[in-house]
Amino acid sequence: MRRTPGRTRQRGFTLIELLVALGIFLLVTGAAFTLLASSQQRYQTESQVLTSFQEARLALDQIVRDVNDSGYPPPTFNAGSVALYASSPFAWSLGSSYPATPCQIGTGGTGTCTTATAGDTAPGDFDLIIETNPNPQDPLSQVQWIRYQLQGTTLMRGAVNKFSGGDPDTSTSGNLVPLVQNVINNSGGTPVPIFSYTCDTPIAPQTQPPLCASLGTAADNSPANIRDVTVTLIVAAPLPDATTGQQRVVELRGRGRRINPSQ
Repeated sequence: MRRTPGRTRQRGFTLIELLVALGIFLLVTGAAFTLLASSQQRYQTESQVLTSFQEARLALDQIVRDVNDSGYPPPTFNAGSVALYASSPFAWSLGSSYPATPCQIGTGGTGTCTTATAGDTAPGDFDLIIETNPNPQDPLSQVQWIRYQLQGTTLMRGAVNKFSGGDPDTSTSGNLVPLVQNVINNSGGTPVPIFSYTCDTPIAPQTQPPLCASLGTAADNSPANIRDVTVTLIVAAPLPDATTGQQRVVELRGRGRRINPSQ
């Protein structure tokens, strides 16, 4: 019996060749998935850093706007109800005598502008109360107490309408809501104040006014004489860096300058 001319025998892959090809495929696939997982982790970390940066930037801009508007309108602009003008650009408590008795600002909790919480000062390193009308274009709006307070690692913000006989501290303490998470200004090491103040002198503004804490008299250090507020926010990302394992930190600085007269 003869074979049909033109027909040749077809050879397939051997078992060894198949195993080698399968091994190469698994190595390439594993490397690709490892790279993909690493890229996803880095993307997630960068997204969280960006989100933290954006939240901190928005909060910083809000604080600066409130500081710029502090003290509006002053008593000389509106002699009507106490709820319609700002008694002081930066509100504080000294017993129950607000706003009659001035107090002294001091960094590190050394001032006499004590609030209801023991050792708390407002204005202080991590606690600021602003008195202003945030919506002057609205004829129905009135002056508010706007408070920024660091609680743990969360910067809180609260606003309440000013009223006659009210206390800025107790009135705002129950209206605080989270503004920025993972604020680490006061977490471990040397605390970095969120709020630092520059004061005018009671006689005349200086070209380079000293920090409030360096002045000697309660009149100079009164919250009514605060001119500039330097804001420093140090915010950490929720997760560590996927590559280095280190905590990612963003530090932002801004300065608010009160433009309204204090009298």
